Amino acid sequence: MTRRAVDIVVSALALALASPVLALAMLAIRLESPGPAIYRQRRSGLRGREFDVLKLRTMVQGAEHVGAGLAVNENDARITRVGALLRRTSLDELPNLLNVLRGEMSLIGPRPTLPVQVAQYSERERGRLAVKPGLTGWAQVNGRASLPWAQRIELDLYYIEHRSPALDLRILWRTLAMVLGGSGLYKGEAGGWEGEL
Repeated sequence: MTRRAVDIVVSALALALASPVLALAMLAIRLESPGPAIYRQRRSGLRGREFDVLKLRTMVQGAEHVGAGLAVNENDARITRVGALLRRTSLDELPNLLNVLRGEMSLIGPRPTLPVQVAQYSERERGRLAVKPGLTGWAQVNGRASLPWAQRIELDLYYIEHRSPALDLRILWRTLAMVLGGSGLYKGEAGGWEGEL
């Protein structure tokens, strides 16, 4: 079975199974604070092609325009109570499955970054655009946003050079452990990025 076929089957099944959780989370978000339950943010994917990544909103409406902007740190006052739970459990990422189903993302690959970041990439960093961005990835399971940006890049490039079904299964297993542990969540929305946003 091809990678795309696996993406379609697994994301469709996961969305079907997660739909009650998604519905409850969306209701809780709307009850706690005004604004849409789904948050859209422009990201760059395969070969730099832009798309809107979908997430459950975990912060107050318009949070990116106040306070620390795109940076999100632990105990950030803009994070709602429901949002804190969603972030800790990574349930806020569930709508990414729609991006996978639509072909904008894959189950496994480098996490999608902002177009303003991609515009500042070095030639080596642009190598992470050679595959579709993923719901989870090698950098995610080796430290997530707590890693320095340069280390995340090297881990992403390692995955691209060595990706295989065995490595994908290893990543999926470690993702489960990471989600249950809730580690590496905060180092800003940009995940350690030190350039301009």
